[in-house]
Amino acid sequence: MNAPVEPTPYEMFGGQDFFTRLVAAFYSRVANDDVLRPMYPPGSLDAAEWRLRSFLEQYWGGPTDYSDQRGHPRLRMRHAGFSIDSTARDRWLTHMRAAVDEQELPPDQERILWQYLQGAAFAMQNVADEPPAGDVFTAHPTT
Repeated sequence: MNAPVEPTPYEMFGGQDFFTRLVAAFYSRVANDDVLRPMYPPGSLDAAEWRLRSFLEQYWGGPTDYSDQRGHPRLRMRHAGFSIDSTARDRWLTHMRAAVDEQELPPDQERILWQYLQGAAFAMQNVADEPPAGDVFTAHPTT
C-alpha cells in the first residue's frame, strides 16, 4: 500500500490563491510607503509582485516559475544594489505582518510562515545600524 502523501506547505497555506492575496496585500502597502517605495522604479511594482509571489510559492513547495525564469534566487545578491537598513527592514516587516494577518492562517501555519519571513528580512539587511555613541570597545591596556 502507498503511504499517504503529505501536502506541501504551499498546498496547506492555500496554493496560488493564498500567495497572490498575501503578496498583493503587501505591495498595496509598499506602494504608499515613503521608505520602501523609492526603491522601486516607476512602473515596477507589478514585476516585483510577480517575483516575490513566485519566489514564495517555489520556496514553500509550489511551482518553480521563479527559478525557471530567473535562475537561482540568490536573494542577498539580488538585493545588494539597495540600501537596506534596519528602518527599511522593519518597514518591510510591518507591511508583511499586516498582509499575513489579513490571511487569517491557522496559528501553526502562521508561525511557520512568519518565522521564515522574519528571518529573510533580517538576512536582507545590508547596511549596518549606527554603533552606539561612545567607544564601546575600548582596548584594555597591556601590562
